[in-house]
Amino acid sequence: MKKLIVLLSFIGLMNSPVVAKDDLLKIAATIEAEGKMLYRLEKASWHGTDLFMEKYAYPDNIGGYFSYIQNDTPKCVFVSKTTVPQVIGTIVFTNDFNLDQAKVIMSGRELSPAEQDIFALRKAAINAIATDAFQMKFFENTNPNVIPVIRGTKREVYILTGPKNAGAVLFGNDYLLDFDAKNNLTSAKPLHKNLIPIEYNSEAETEISMHSHTASTGNFITATDICTLMLYAEIAGWKQHYVVTDKYFNIWDVKNQKLMITTKKAMEKILKSTNK
Repeated sequence: MKKLIVLLSFIGLMNSPVVAKDDLLKIAATIEAEGKMLYRLEKASWHGTDLFMEKYAYPDNIGGYFSYIQNDTPKCVFVSKTTVPQVIGTIVFTNDFNLDQAKVIMSGRELSPAEQDIFALRKAAINAIATDAFQMKFFENTNPNVIPVIRGTKREVYILTGPKNAGAVLFGNDYLLDFDAKNNLTSAKPLHKNLIPIEYNSEAETEISMHSHTASTGNFITATDICTLMLYAEIAGWKQHYVVTDKYFNIWDVKNQKLMITTKKAMEKILKSTNK
């Protein structure tokens, strides 16, 4: 019951002077939008791989894959392992990822100029990982998930650490890489300095999960945190996830897919009042 009271009280904070003063609504909207974009790209790769491999009989001919969003439509593209890469499969999704409505196109074609750029950027990031260009940490039973993003002249790659096995949601050990127009790595920023595994039991309902950020990660939940939560929180059976930082309290609502941020002081006042 106390958890419900805290949630309802927190929702009331959305119009409070504290939130308006710090412009937390705008900050939350920006982080939320970036996280949802990463989720759509990673979700397209998840399902795209499954749908493509169901129909493709020559796995040794696959030279890679990537996902992107075109006209608000998520797509996953598989490329041949040839001197001049060719598209060997395209999976087109609906916005809600209804797999019954996904289009699996197995006909070959040339990559478009935009697709060539994304594929080259993803390969550059994979090479940076392989050559230890930015000293990425590796952990047992995990995989690096590479998400290239090109917006105008900006070329970025997010790298998330994903679990090989069920039973834990992994936050952290994530990176943001910047590349120049020739796909040379120009900077690499660790978004979290460590890996934060949170174990779950899908048969036992856990309403709230939580992790904290140190000063090096920053005051707010990251877009990669939101991406991870959108991929795994429902599987884990969570209803909310809290990220606590030095000054702020971040709450991700799993069902409504909304981020809310307030100051830590304001949240402490609410907790004290509900415990009286």
